[in-house]
Amino acid sequence: ATMRCEVRVDKAPGTAGLSETGPLCFIPQKEIVYNGLLPYSDRLDREATELLAEIKANLCRAVLLRELWPGVAFWSRKLFSFLKLYGRRFSKDDHILFIKLLYELVTLPNLEPHMMQSYARLLIQLLKKKELLSRDDLQLPWRPLYDLYERVFYSKTEHLGLIWFPNNVDHILKALIKSCRLYFPASSTKEMLDEWRPLLCVFDVVMQKAISNMELFLPTIMPPEEHSQGFQLWFDELMNLWMSLQNQPSWEGHLVNLFARLANDNIGYVDWTPYIPTIFTRILRSLNLPVGVSQMVSPRYLTNSYDIGYIVLWVTALLGGPGNPAQKELTCLFNSIASFYHPSNHGRWQSRLMRLLQRLPASVVRRVHRERHASPCWITLVPEHQQLTDADLQEFTRSLTGASLLAMFSKTDSTDAAYALQNLALLTPELVIPPVLEKTYAAMETLTEPHTLTATLSCMIGMARSLVSPNNHYPEGRVHVLPLLMGSLPGVDPNDFSKCMITFQFITTFTTLVPLVDCSSAPSQRNDLTEFFFSSMALLTFSLLRSVLSVCLCICVSLCRCFALIDSSTLEQTRDEMETDTQTHLESLVELGLSSTVSTILTQCSLEIYKVALQKVFNFATSNIFETCVSGRMVADMCRAAAKCHPSESLRLFVPHCCSIISHITDSQYNYELDKELLWNLQLLSEVTRVDGKQMLKYQGDLERILRVCVRLRCKRAYTLACSLLEHTLRSFSLIYPTEYRSTSGSFDTDLPIWDWGRPGDVAALGVCWHVPGPEEESFVFHLLSHLLHPELQRIKGHVSGEQPMSREELLQSLAIVQHCLLGAGNLLPPLDGPHASDLVSSMVNLGEVKPYIGVDYDASRENYRESICQTMRLLLHHILEHSEDDTKSLFVIIKIISDLMFFRGTQKKEFDSRWKSFTLVKKSMENRLLGKKQHIRALLIDRILLQHEMRKMVVEGSEYKVVHQDLLCDLLLLSTSTYKLSLWIWTSGALYCLLGMYSGIPMASARDWEWVGQVWPALVRCGLSPTMSLEKPSIGRLLDDITDRILRQHDTIGINFTGCVEVAFQIAQSKNPTPCLEAPSKEEIKEGLQRQRIRNVVAARKYEKLVNDLLDCLEDRDLPWKFEHMATEWLSLLLREDHPLPPDAVLYFTQSLVCVYVQIGLLCMSVKGAFCYCFVFVGGIEETDGLCVGDREGNRWLQYDSNNLPLTQEKWDSECFVEKTHWGYYSWPREMMIYASSEKPKDDLPYEEMSEGEKIIFEYFSDPEFIDQLIEFLSLEDRKGKDSFNPRRFLLFKGLFRNYGDAFLPLLRPHLEQLASDPHESSQRCVCEITAGLIRGSKHWSFGKVEKLWQLLCPLIKTALTNITVETYTDWGTCIATACEGREPRKLHWLFELLMESPLSGEGSSFRDASLLYVLQGGLAQQQWRVSELLHRLLAYLEPKLTQVYKNVRERIGSVLTYIFMIDVALPHTRPTTSPHVAEFVTRVLERLKPLTTEPEIHNHVHEENTQETDERTQAVKLLKTVLKWLMTSAGRTFTTPVQQQLQLLPLLFKIAPVEIDESYDEMKQDARTCLSLMSQGLLYPEHIPLVLAALEEMAGSRSWHARFSVLTYLQIMVFYNLFTLLSVPAEVLRIRKLVMQLLLDEQLEVRDMACTTLSGLLQCQFFPLDSSLQTQLQTLSQTCLPKARGELASTGNHNNTYLVRRHAGVLGLSACILSSPYDVPDWMPQILMDLSSHLNDPQPIEMTVKKTLSEFRRTHHDNWQEHRQCFTDDQLLVLTDLLVSPCYYA
Repeated sequence: ATMRCEVRVDKAPGTAGLSETGPLCFIPQKEIVYNGLLPYSDRLDREATELLAEIKANLCRAVLLRELWPGVAFWSRKLFSFLKLYGRRFSKDDHILFIKLLYELVTLPNLEPHMMQSYARLLIQLLKKKELLSRDDLQLPWRPLYDLYERVFYSKTEHLGLIWFPNNVDHILKALIKSCRLYFPASSTKEMLDEWRPLLCVFDVVMQKAISNMELFLPTIMPPEEHSQGFQLWFDELMNLWMSLQNQPSWEGHLVNLFARLANDNIGYVDWTPYIPTIFTRILRSLNLPVGVSQMVSPRYLTNSYDIGYIVLWVTALLGGPGNPAQKELTCLFNSIASFYHPSNHGRWQSRLMRLLQRLPASVVRRVHRERHASPCWITLVPEHQQLTDADLQEFTRSLTGASLLAMFSKTDSTDAAYALQNLALLTPELVIPPVLEKTYAAMETLTEPHTLTATLSCMIGMARSLVSPNNHYPEGRVHVLPLLMGSLPGVDPNDFSKCMITFQFITTFTTLVPLVDCSSAPSQRNDLTEFFFSSMALLTFSLLRSVLSVCLCICVSLCRCFALIDSSTLEQTRDEMETDTQTHLESLVELGLSSTVSTILTQCSLEIYKVALQKVFNFATSNIFETCVSGRMVADMCRAAAKCHPSESLRLFVPHCCSIISHITDSQYNYELDKELLWNLQLLSEVTRVDGKQMLKYQGDLERILRVCVRLRCKRAYTLACSLLEHTLRSFSLIYPTEYRSTSGSFDTDLPIWDWGRPGDVAALGVCWHVPGPEEESFVFHLLSHLLHPELQRIKGHVSGEQPMSREELLQSLAIVQHCLLGAGNLLPPLDGPHASDLVSSMVNLGEVKPYIGVDYDASRENYRESICQTMRLLLHHILEHSEDDTKSLFVIIKIISDLMFFRGTQKKEFDSRWKSFTLVKKSMENRLLGKKQHIRALLIDRILLQHEMRKMVVEGSEYKVVHQDLLCDLLLLSTSTYKLSLWIWTSGALYCLLGMYSGIPMASARDWEWVGQVWPALVRCGLSPTMSLEKPSIGRLLDDITDRILRQHDTIGINFTGCVEVAFQIAQSKNPTPCLEAPSKEEIKEGLQRQRIRNVVAARKYEKLVNDLLDCLEDRDLPWKFEHMATEWLSLLLREDHPLPPDAVLYFTQSLVCVYVQIGLLCMSVKGAFCYCFVFVGGIEETDGLCVGDREGNRWLQYDSNNLPLTQEKWDSECFVEKTHWGYYSWPREMMIYASSEKPKDDLPYEEMSEGEKIIFEYFSDPEFIDQLIEFLSLEDRKGKDSFNPRRFLLFKGLFRNYGDAFLPLLRPHLEQLASDPHESSQRCVCEITAGLIRGSKHWSFGKVEKLWQLLCPLIKTALTNITVETYTDWGTCIATACEGREPRKLHWLFELLMESPLSGEGSSFRDASLLYVLQGGLAQQQWRVSELLHRLLAYLEPKLTQVYKNVRERIGSVLTYIFMIDVALPHTRPTTSPHVAEFVTRVLERLKPLTTEPEIHNHVHEENTQETDERTQAVKLLKTVLKWLMTSAGRTFTTPVQQQLQLLPLLFKIAPVEIDESYDEMKQDARTCLSLMSQGLLYPEHIPLVLAALEEMAGSRSWHARFSVLTYLQIMVFYNLFTLLSVPAEVLRIRKLVMQLLLDEQLEVRDMACTTLSGLLQCQFFPLDSSLQTQLQTLSQTCLPKARGELASTGNHNNTYLVRRHAGVLGLSACILSSPYDVPDWMPQILMDLSSHLNDPQPIEMTVKKTLSEFRRTHHDNWQEHRQCFTDDQLLVLTDLLVSPCYYA
């Protein structure tokens, strides 16, 4: 039967959610509207209500009974399925209760990571639609979620291997926080700031944590009345911090993300105007675009770039408002970067630019939708004065159009441009569509640039709806549709695959939107039509229909001819012999494109035109005989596409024709002969029957007769095609599916179709026509099964019993018939039934499945063929395994049949996933994101409804695990482990494959169940002892490696201790609407649940210990191969836990294995975790009365390192408060601070009697001298020559040992340490580094006496080691000291610092030793940051006299050290002047020493490393300058703020050094100077700096050195681009820069003038200043300067006449700069300037050469679009240009 469905929408509150049992008493939150359009929608309300009641009852019951697994896990998954099938079809109260319950579950302490992740996914889904629940409805505490985030992201035990999280847990947890932060209470902002403000120490890595936490957690969506409790508490503070940053630290991106989110959520409530120039300047800098020829980019700028998504969000929120100031900056931004979008420009920056272009229009579309079209909800609206107007949108579009039109031809990212144009067309079609149309028409006319055609067609596909929809902004768009379709037809080219496919997509897209109906008679029949519009439309429509259909058929013929050529050369020889029926990937895609195009065209046709087209298709298909592999499939697919549009018409032609031919052939020929005509007609018939089953009923007799004969044909290809016909026939009769996909619900004859162009489908009146199997169709299906399937099952049973043996080919044929019957009629066959499998899992909660209704009522009176097939296949499987297990072809078919028996109900998952993906792509391509509200085309909506129906079939509900399923799975397991040819290694291989599982999921070997893992892991290890296990088989070895690898990569910690939450569960149990179907559990049940929970925890702990002990038992076997020993050890390492002690035997094993070469060193450090209890003392919040004051101040001076007040005695040590974390106190003090107490002495030595078993084992082994000897010997072995480095795991081992056992092992280690320190070999030094770092960090809580003794040992030891430092070991020592000082109180390490400060540049050794000692010292001081200002002063005072170093490596190291010394001198908000060294004072002293160089016009390096004797002032100044250059290079990009004034004082010196040419042969000083200038020119400037910088540049522009003047221009290029918007905000300084460039354009040196031309061109291109009439006049006046003498005499004349030439050349260069500033377009002023330039072609050199180069460059850049550009010139101008640009012919 065919039925039409309409959705029920806009139900009144009293009738909302009507069900068969009466009205619901609640208004659903948000249902899936597509459910109401299913043919069985009347049954879904009741079904959903019953399922919801069951979920509520069982979920709360499971929580109350503390049954997290399986109860809560099972029913939370059911809730997830409920959301997928019915949406949020529950009341607001239930919605809130579900969220609160899941929130409590997610934040349970010690919850198994996998469970936490699954609950988080469900909670994200429940919170997804934020408009459904307001902040008044729901509030969630932020602290539990933050504690969870802290446990996962900053786990103190994960790096030790004590807990393992799932791979993607971080993404899910962040997504959960983003969903929840909307509902944090108003007071949460202040609480968060109190928590994280003390972490804001810019020098510490903890700053990253603080800012990322703020970005992630701070709520920004609040009503205006709560803003004072929200962002206003932190906005000014963080904004001022961001404005003060200059060198893009790693955490700056998080600040930008926070500001972007704030701006987007509060449009109109934050005044961004003062910050707009800075915002756009930093955005432009973040794009990392190359500028100039000598630019060097700091690595930090590349790694810490802003996230494009957040940039787009921020810019979008800034647009609009009075004056729209952000739009002016945005226009300037895209003018500046437009040339980078040209296809000829490539670089690592390209992908970021394309993402910016792609996402920005989409973001603006979302904002306009929010302001104009979104449904009203509780979220604060954008104030009217801030909303985007049409004028704003037009200006926005104009700013992006140029870049989009350039980017659309990109070789790699043209789809991004197409997406951008699609969104721009939604906003302002009248501005975007015309230029793209123009390019499209031009591309259609050219044959030589296929990429141009594919790019333009791709863009037009995206803009299709905007072009054809009724739109007041661009009504003439519809006139272009038919010319575009006509012009695209030549694109169907079999020789160009990409062009062919994009053309198919283009035609399909437009014909989907446009009904193809002859409207030529409309003007005479209707009075409301304009003559012009419809007469032209009718003409175009009629011509289109004839052309499109004929061309499609011609294309099919041409493709078939191509395939026939292939057939004659390859098909006969290969495919027939191998009996394969394969297509290449490209052939299958062309087939898909062709069939979908034909289907769409004929669907959109009127019936009259369809009949004509159908006749052509029929004649074409029946007048030829096609091979069935390639061309035949294409033709058959095309016939199917034509047939399904109007089945009654098509079946009338095809079925009788094919049936008569097939009957004739089968009656007259033997059935084993291969007849091509038979095959072709079978293939054709099998495809055209894939149509509406109702229309096929009249042909059921013919079809049955053909099927009965053909499925028994001997020819494999013939019976395969017959089986396809059988499957398709059964599916047509038995499935539920829509029968038409037209663009309108009515026929094309009822109304004027032109009104329907581009019209979206109306969900409320979609009028879907469904095919639902009726009684007659079901009867025919079962009739076919009884006559075709039943005999085959009997035949197979006869074969099994031996009564009717069959050959393998005959058996394969019978199995094919069975398989296709099952695939065809699976929808009507009831699922396998029978008793449930017992003893699966014990639970106090009902775990029964709920079966969703899928539109089929099974008839119990009919034979259950699924059951019959199941029984027969099981008999056959066992028969084959017993008698012919090498019959793999039959076995493969049986496996497929068993799979379909269990899971197939009309839809395969792979097909469903493919269709869902295809639907998503089409939706993205054609949706109208501006209007939203499901304004999709009707065909897409119908497809989505069908997918909803298929999703109900795909949901695994209803697949209850019964005995029959258990038997089938046992059969499959038997098959996968069958001993084929009695080979045991094949049996082993099969078992391993089962454990490996699918690559997309968790391997079976790592299932999260202690019982399972406890059996599998030891069994896998023990199989290494089996005599049948042969590792000589490579396949076995690879399988074992794969299993081990996947266990290691995908293992996450399995829970032992389970707890529960009950508060919300009681509320759910007592809720109504619907009332839970079960009562809440009684007190006795709850008590039993608690008892079972305790038992489960005990049992889990025992199973865990048993697994560990079983693995250890395996490892004790000496015969175990090393591969399995290594495997067992790795799995043991996965079993270390923080919530349960490791069994003593495992501790013993790991300890013994420390000296075993097979075991990873460092595992022991995990087993000794946390045995020591420390004393803590509470320090009350330190009150500071002077407001927010950051940095060095009176309140934190007691934390500073003071050599006059060091804890040198026991009393002093005990009286001090030591704060180990260096960030505490810098920004602010925490409200509560816990520090370690020195006065309350911890137990120095843990008595042996009080140790646990594991601790005793470790103590005994490390107290054994022989073990220590072996361990040290092993640790000091060389592993990989030249590649070994400081091993953090070994460091952690010793840190744990010394922390937990004090100095108990030190006497045994001391001689080894002294010996290692005196040994210069790399491995020995590395070993002593690791132990030393572990000692220093492990002694953190030792008593003063022990610490003092320790340093008496370590000080001479470190001195000795540093004396022996080598190239291979200096990095190890640097890492050692840095690691030792990390997170340590500097006053407790004063021995180390005083030792390292003792003359690091003693000069006693080589220059390498001096550099290395400085490196080690730097590692220690850098960790202490602001708390060692005294040491920094001392070090600077020590280094200053030594800055005149001769050796390069020492200079580089001093430069790096100076950077860290001055790192603390920052100019951040609220920051006091630091007590650390100041840059300004240092630069003043340095400049005094550089005075001998300031008077020289150019500085040259005359000092080399071998020339060390000269001591005159100039020599010393050059040496000093070299070191200063190293410092400037190192500090650029590393410091947080740049000392611009101090840099400017050094700038003149750099200009005097820097070379013009980039030549690597230049000496070191010149290279460094060039690098410094490049890095300094990229520095971020503030408005107050600009006059100072320009003054310095102006001074250098008057220098006697032309090299310096040249360098001023290269510096200016980069500086202007990287500070563009800041400079533009100061118009007076723009004029100064213009004047400076014009001054240098008149420079006497040719190279300077050329660079000034390049600079001027760049400034004009980014519209830094406009090319106004005054500038043009000035340049033209200069270019017209008269030359008083003849050309030949100019060279010998004096300076006076040379001045005229310079001025004339300057004018010509200026005009050239104007031309070069517009490389890809022709502005109005350009033609005249080109003409002016042409008049200088015969001027003397260098003018002539300048003109030629300019014209050559113009020709190169404008060649691609010359047909478009030439329209801007007059005929006379074109003639002149042709003479200039076209080279004369040699033979002319």
